[in-house]
Amino acid sequence: MGIDFNEGQIIPVDKPYQWTSTKVVRRVKGITKAKRVGHAGTLDPLATGLLIICTGKATKQIEQIQAQEKEYTGTIMLGATTPTYDKEMEPDQLFPWEHITGEMVKQTASAFVGEQMQVPPKYSAVKVEGQRGYAMSRSGKEFELKAKPVLIKEFEITRIDLPQVDFRIVCSKGTYIRSIAFDFGKKLESGGYLFSLTRTRIGNYLLENAVAVKNLIDLLPESEKTNEAV
Repeated sequence: MGIDFNEGQIIPVDKPYQWTSTKVVRRVKGITKAKRVGHAGTLDPLATGLLIICTGKATKQIEQIQAQEKEYTGTIMLGATTPTYDKEMEPDQLFPWEHITGEMVKQTASAFVGEQMQVPPKYSAVKVEGQRGYAMSRSGKEFELKAKPVLIKEFEITRIDLPQVDFRIVCSKGTYIRSIAFDFGKKLESGGYLFSLTRTRIGNYLLENAVAVKNLIDLLPESEKTNEAV
């Protein structure tokens, strides 16, 4: 007997660069033939790393998994901002960064630890009057997003090679790392945007135990495998 995906499975997947979370869901659904498939927390297309996929009855656990703390690693580029707060779009403003020291970077990171009021990026899935922020932004509409409380438990600087800064962040559900990058640059009297991002943990689920998309076919018993390519 093979795995019953309709009965319910939780599959940690290593989302590839430039794949949408929805594309991963479609891929899992196509392979497993499960009637219901969903993910527990979106990852932006330019981000990589842990995406929890739930099938069948396990989709009832999505909210519970989403609520758990997250861990990310990545790189912030100082000296510029972009409309999307990441490198999806080209920089719209340039700022000096030569005044920034390693000590300033570490002190600024420490200042983020704790409860914060954070404004999400306008290019995000946050809804405003029934519309997604990214859709309104792309159509040129003017709007404001309200700040929301988030908790940043850890903000460790792991490498400084200005204007790039590598980090590890542990945070609550709903925290936008892109907003942290933007606010980080602002606090340093410069600009900042998210250059790269990898989600490494959701609760007790670890990226190191995740399945690569190209290996999803291995979840099936030998009799059900196909030569289907990613």
